[in-house]
Amino acid sequence: MSLNRRHFIFLVGASAGAFGLDACAFAQNTTEKSNPGSAEQAGVIQLPPLPYAYNALEPHIDAKTMQFHHDKHHAAYVKNLNEAFKKHPEIKNKKLEDLLVNLETVPKDIRTKIRNNGGGHLNHSMFWQIMKPNGGGEPTGAIASAINQRFGSFAAFKQQFNEAGSGLFGSGWVWLIRDRSGKLQITTTPNQDSPIANGNYPIFGNDVWEHAYYLNYQNRRADYLNAWWNVINWDEVNKRFAAKA
Repeated sequence: MSLNRRHFIFLVGASAGAFGLDACAFAQNTTEKSNPGSAEQAGVIQLPPLPYAYNALEPHIDAKTMQFHHDKHHAAYVKNLNEAFKKHPEIKNKKLEDLLVNLETVPKDIRTKIRNNGGGHLNHSMFWQIMKPNGGGEPTGAIASAINQRFGSFAAFKQQFNEAGSGLFGSGWVWLIRDRSGKLQITTTPNQDSPIANGNYPIFGNDVWEHAYYLNYQNRRADYLNAWWNVINWDEVNKRFAAKA
């Protein structure tokens, strides 16, 4: 089962695709140290730069967390993917989302690496885009209407989303997805698994791995989940929501 191409474009961000992301697409704040992650060597997959400075989401997400999260963790997923594709160049031109949906077709010796690092790359490429400085507030547009219709109110949705994220044991993600029937659902995935592997379309998600919040929140995941709503980019979420099956 393959996802619609338009869905995939939104999956990795409206400004870029997973294969051949332009490392110069966004400029960091000139007062900030240049982002070392954007200087990745050319490969099948390139690390997308942050669309804002490291400190742009403070006080909700601190600069040091953003730097390590993007430049170390996301960069590692990109590096591992490129190593896997070098080992099996026959699959390097396949869409990453198709590989994740059809993992049984991936050579066995790199299957786990593609699952973990492919999911990590797609998840994080989405994650940077659905946050912005001075974001948050109540949702607007079509996503606001859809949330109200499905969950009763934004407050009820937010509570359910946070409870799902807090209740996830270990590392993973909490998501708002459009399932295969077209219905909105709150769900979680372990590790770096992507909802697309089960045929679901991720409208947005929050990373609840400890590396996403521990420097600032320590073991207070619930506090991080509450604070994260202050940086969500509802304009980008509406763009993703508008993608049709």
